[in-house]
Amino acid sequence: MRVAYFGGSFDPPHVGHLAIARAASRAFRLDTVLFAPVGAQPLKPEGSTASFDDRLAMTKLAIAGENGFEISLADAPKPDGQPNYTLETLLKLRAELGAGSALFCLIGADSFFSLRRWRRAAEVPLAAPLIVASRPGEPLDVLQDALPEGLTLVPRQTAENFAAGIEVRTFELTNRAGERAPFYVLPGLHVEVSATEIRREIRAGQRGRQDGRAQVPAAVADYVTAHGLYR
Repeated sequence: MRVAYFGGSFDPPHVGHLAIARAASRAFRLDTVLFAPVGAQPLKPEGSTASFDDRLAMTKLAIAGENGFEISLADAPKPDGQPNYTLETLLKLRAELGAGSALFCLIGADSFFSLRRWRRAAEVPLAAPLIVASRPGEPLDVLQDALPEGLTLVPRQTAENFAAGIEVRTFELTNRAGERAPFYVLPGLHVEVSATEIRREIRAGQRGRQDGRAQVPAAVADYVTAHGLYR
């Protein structure tokens, strides 16, 4: 099995999330992309705007009918209310999948640029190779600067068989102990969609029904309207 964990607030899930997942699924010939709404994001102590149940329901609607996309409860709220940490989730998923499977961690550029602030951040890219959906033309030094201290990136030639038509930049990541892991970038996939901006415009009453459907799947737009979210 080739599986990518795709965590996030999904508040709400939008077309940018789907574009990233589709490109990664095709390029890496993934069997499954696990969409995992997070219960408690440690970098957002104020919490998400919508409840976990609402975000879970919207994410299910967003990926309905998408081949190979599945919901994961790996980052569901913990009984004790403690934050969800990506490293812990990846290690748990890797153990569940077993030695014969390949686990990747799929993240957008915005999440990647906060990596230094993650718990035990330097261990995350070694727990599961990162697939970063980079902004168009992102230079290597920008990526390197975002890495936790002690990690370095170097471009590498690879014999991996990626799907035609999707550019994949491949690197080797090394830590001070000499441990190595592949690191992948999907350049040019940055979609100008922001969940924060979607919520802001809904609250301000600036987003009409048709315009909203250009940013989120239609079923998600219906759910937002029906449940009065973000108003």
